[in-house]
Amino acid sequence: MSRIALVTYDPGPEPNRDRDLPVLVAALRADGAEADAVSWDDRAVDWGAYDLVVLRSTWDYSWRAAEFVAWAERCGKVTRLANPAEVVRWNTDKRYLGELAEAGVPVVPTRYLAPGDAVELPDAHEYVIKPTSGAGARYAARYAPGERDSAVRHLARMHEEGFTAMVQPYMRGIDVAGERALQFFGGRLLHASRKRAVLAPGAAYDADKVAHPDLEPWTPTPAELAVAEAALAAVPDAPELLYARVDLVDGEDGEPLVMELELVEPNLFLFLHPASVAAVRDAILAAVPR
Repeated sequence: MSRIALVTYDPGPEPNRDRDLPVLVAALRADGAEADAVSWDDRAVDWGAYDLVVLRSTWDYSWRAAEFVAWAERCGKVTRLANPAEVVRWNTDKRYLGELAEAGVPVVPTRYLAPGDAVELPDAHEYVIKPTSGAGARYAARYAPGERDSAVRHLARMHEEGFTAMVQPYMRGIDVAGERALQFFGGRLLHASRKRAVLAPGAAYDADKVAHPDLEPWTPTPAELAVAEAALAAVPDAPELLYARVDLVDGEDGEPLVMELELVEPNLFLFLHPASVAAVRDAILAAVPR
């Protein structure tokens, strides 16, 4: 019997926000596997006792990115980790967008401001500031050119905490066509979804945000699929990816651009695509070393 760990976060006294987790555990157990949902930072877990460890909803990792990457590297030495530790290390730092751009992948234009860098902000258009290590729109905000003082305070707060900031033009296409998430599992397109804009004008960077507003199923266009596949092909060393999510928005010309490439803990939205549960189960079982 295969032993499989689906890795999540510790929600404390609150319910776990991963709606897909119990569904996947049940599906794997129904197929004869021994499947457990376990927290990545639970020191009592013997990771080497599992045949396969699958990262699923480690949604607190960005607060402790270095600790999380170190855990992934330790785990990957004693069992098979999916996605692999080297992918986790690369993908937890959103400076990977610069590498994708260098590889010719169309991405949202991005500048990086590390602590100590001179602060240069756009003065002719709206822009977004967010950390290179973040999830769920944490520490992200949208600014108009006249809101420079607020933006500078935002940067100062992030720099005080050691974060490098990303500065991107606000992609106005989000307000029209939303943001599309193309999910891949087992090397194949699984399904796609669309959500509306997360960042509202005037919302503070430290305010609570709805991470997936007005989420709905989506059928990707050929252009969206081509950009997503180009992004995945540009991942360093072409690693074997069990899962991936490519988030796309429209540029000023209406063509899709990569907003983010999620290779660590993407929400699969299986509650929106229940027919995909079997495909995810089968891909996980096929990834168990024989």
